Amino acid sequence: MTTLQNLQKYLKEIKKNDKKGNRINAFLQLRNDKELIDEAKKIDAKAKNGKAGKLAGKIIAVKANINVKSLNASCGSKTLENYKATYDADVIKKIKEEDGLIIGVTNMDEFASGSSGETSAFGATKNPANLELIPGGSSSGSAASVSAGFCDMALGSDTGGSIRNPSSHCGVVGVKPSYSSVSRSGLIDLSMSLDQIGPIAKNVSDATLLLSVIRGKSEKDSISQESIKIDLNKIETIPKNITLGILEFKIGDGRIQTVIDERIENAARKYGWKTKKIKVPYIDLAIETYYPLVYVEFFSGTRKFDGRKYGKKIEDSAGPEVMRRILGGSEITKAEYGGRYYYHALKVKRMIENELKNVFKKVDCVISPTVPRLPHKIGEKISIEDMYGYDALTIPANLAGNCAISIPAGKIDNVPVGLQIMCDKFQEQKMLQIARGFEKLDDVV
Repeated sequence: MTTLQNLQKYLKEIKKNDKKGNRINAFLQLRNDKELIDEAKKIDAKAKNGKAGKLAGKIIAVKANINVKSLNASCGSKTLENYKATYDADVIKKIKEEDGLIIGVTNMDEFASGSSGETSAFGATKNPANLELIPGGSSSGSAASVSAGFCDMALGSDTGGSIRNPSSHCGVVGVKPSYSSVSRSGLIDLSMSLDQIGPIAKNVSDATLLLSVIRGKSEKDSISQESIKIDLNKIETIPKNITLGILEFKIGDGRIQTVIDERIENAARKYGWKTKKIKVPYIDLAIETYYPLVYVEFFSGTRKFDGRKYGKKIEDSAGPEVMRRILGGSEITKAEYGGRYYYHALKVKRMIENELKNVFKKVDCVISPTVPRLPHKIGEKISIEDMYGYDALTIPANLAGNCAISIPAGKIDNVPVGLQIMCDKFQEQKMLQIARGFEKLDDVV
């Protein structure tokens, strides 16, 4: 299928199930049809001459907090509703250089503040698997667009699970790369010490392809480094002598753990992998550690949204979850506290990082459910504690800076359930090969 044919297929599907009437509400903005068609034709011409990049033919959606020149980088907020990006983020430049076709900008929780996809100022994203349910967040539109068949791949950002959480609920593959392995230049951040851009795709191979393009050091992101090598040819090679670490963590819905346990058992039997139950000290403090860090860093990062240079003043235009985080960060950073809560959180963050480092001396990966509960209905009132609890199992990877992936594991009442695989820093190759092994359990021979 040519790029043009692929594009036309997706545009037809979007206009049928997303754009008109906002049935799923995955996209906030689509590029002009003529512009897209002209670009698709150019890519096809390059492909015909054997000069196209490795993303040629792929249609890609982008989360609304990643700058794509001339498109609205609204962050799902009225604050930046009319702000058009003046440049391409590093990851966007790399995608364009490899002839990936960016179709538009996707919906998200406002300023990435949310775990459900409901806090967007432009309406909640719906879950393609069940339109009454949340798709997860904050990369709600990116996961929903892949799940609904609106694109081949999408970019999201992950601060505490914002790629893996919606990927789990929507039944797709989502990767959080190791911290610093992908440039964050051009990302409108939520928490600079935790954020990471990553791919969402229909399968492990496509996620690997997109990650191989966006990874690497950038002069514009001083923290980024040339650290991981992705060999696309080795993804189909299932690693031997693997020990799966099964995380002991009590979750409320035992059905989810049953799905995960069955999956692990099948993979271990098929590939001869060993399993070992593990406990990670302090992991039960992950949520309490994460939010003081996010509140403080988000408060600091939003001081530029004062309504003077661009957009509106954030305090006058943002929703309640954004304001909760701004006010929380403002309170924590007051002079009389002397940074006490932030520095205590940093200490526990290092403790969790060290404990996971010790765990990876004994096992090759840590396996768990991605999300400890099934998605609630859109509009259903749940407590803040329950909402934050969606990320209990994904946050540790961000605190430690490790790589992690969510892959489909099965369904409960026809609702997708994700399996999370976490590996040590910069072990993406191994993680992706293990994930492909799990995925192959469903391959039809």
